[in-house]
Amino acid sequence: MPGSPKGTLETILVVDNDEAVRKTVVKLLEDADFRVLSSDGGANAIKLAKEMEGPIHLLLSEVDLPEMSGPDLGKTLKKNRSDLHVMLMSGQDNGNLLVLNYGWAYIQKQLVPAKLVQMVIAVLHAPDRSQLGDEFDSAKDTGHKTPSTRN
Repeated sequence: MPGSPKGTLETILVVDNDEAVRKTVVKLLEDADFRVLSSDGGANAIKLAKEMEGPIHLLLSEVDLPEMSGPDLGKTLKKNRSDLHVMLMSGQDNGNLLVLNYGWAYIQKQLVPAKLVQMVIAVLHAPDRSQLGDEFDSAKDTGHKTPSTRN
């Protein structure tokens, strides 16, 4: 494990309508020892979540989805899964502005594999499931949350 962070088989639901991005994220997370479910949009993600009997520990969703936004998907899933952590991602320059009101973690695309895994681990181990969005931008190798240095 030295040098590369690893999960402990937590279940992550990845939602992105860009198939190439979704497949890349799924592969990165599976290689880091996470169980991964994936969906191309909100309606399918909601169906997967309803069919999943065990816990889903984290929703990792694109902000801008065709059917419903990532934040709206997070709100919908948290109604029945209050322990769900939410982490959003976007390639838009202002993507973080779209999620700040929700208080969820955010990562900017072009995803750096090690940073993605570190942030996922930090979000999963945050005690508060309504964590601050920018709080995880500077997640360290320790897997603990650290305050963002961005203004």
